[in-house]
Amino acid sequence: MIDAESLTMILQRNFGVIMMQIDGITHEESLIQPPFFGNCMNWVLGHMVMSRERILIMIGAPRVWTQEQCDRYERGSQPIIDPQDALPFDKIVADFKTAQERILDWFKTCTPGDLAVEAVPHHIPTDSAPRWDWLEFLLWHEAYHIGNLELLRQLAGKNDKVIG
Repeated sequence: MIDAESLTMILQRNFGVIMMQIDGITHEESLIQPPFFGNCMNWVLGHMVMSRERILIMIGAPRVWTQEQCDRYERGSQPIIDPQDALPFDKIVADFKTAQERILDWFKTCTPGDLAVEAVPHHIPTDSAPRWDWLEFLLWHEAYHIGNLELLRQLAGKNDKVIG
């Protein structure tokens, strides 16, 4: 079983790298679509917020997004082509930060028993597993998408190396 201290370390590491990858990105830059199958930075970071909504629901913390906002950034949703179809990038960033704080607050007070509770994340059709297992998986999923952000940052013309 992974403990709250380890989960906190992973959450904070992910957050730090994400913040570096999105630093200086404008709303317009967040909408640049890659020239290959994929999606824009607006969708990728929104997808991370949507995934963190699953964590917030699982731990009983207040949500930051409505279900309609989550649905737009859900796995398998259509690429964001029309700027009117996207949430403002600064809102997505602010909501990501809010989710970060709410999850960290829960980790500070959770017990091993809280982490062992059987759960199924919101809108994932699967069997239940201990909460710690889902938390670790959802943070791994987030790390997977951090790699997308690195490429999308370069596509936006930043031409830098934020992780070195």
